[in-house]
Amino acid sequence: MPILTALFHPGPAAEGQFHIANRGQMQKMTESTKIEFRHRRVREVHDMTDIVAMLFPGNRNQQHAAACILHELKWANCIVPNLNHLQLKHRISRRTLQRTRAKLARLGLIERVSSLNARYGGQGGWRLSGRFCAAMKLLAEKVDEWRNDMQPERQERERFLLGALE
Repeated sequence: MPILTALFHPGPAAEGQFHIANRGQMQKMTESTKIEFRHRRVREVHDMTDIVAMLFPGNRNQQHAAACILHELKWANCIVPNLNHLQLKHRISRRTLQRTRAKLARLGLIERVSSLNARYGGQGGWRLSGRFCAAMKLLAEKVDEWRNDMQPERQERERFLLGALE
C-alpha cells in the first residue's frame, strides 16, 4: 500500500488546492465545491458563517459575499433596491457579487421583488425569502412519509421502479 504525503503547494495555485505525492508522482487535488448536507455537518451549524461555508465550500470570496448579502438583507428595514453598494463597502468584485447573488436566489434564500408587485407598494429590490426553509421542511416531511409507508402496494411499486433503474 503506497504511502501518501499531502504537500501544500504555495504560489499561483488557487486557495484550497493540494498536491498529493505518490512515490514521486504529483497529482493535483482540489477542495470540493459541492454543497454538503451531511447530518453531522448540519448539526454543527451555529451562525451565518457556518451556513455560508456549507453553501459555498472552497470559495472564500463567495462565502464573504454571501455573508455580506445575507447580513445586509437581514438587518434592512425594507426591501434593498440594489446590492451594488456592497462592492465598494466590502471590496467584493462585481462578478463574485453577481454569481453569489444568483446562487442564493436559486437556492431560495433571497428573492427579487418586482417593482410591479402591488404587495410591496411599488418597491423593487431584494429581500430574504422563506422558500429555502419551506423546501427543506417539505423534503424532510416527504422522507418521513416514505420511510413510514409500509404498505404492500408501495413495496411492489418500489421494486418496479428499482427494476426500471437498472
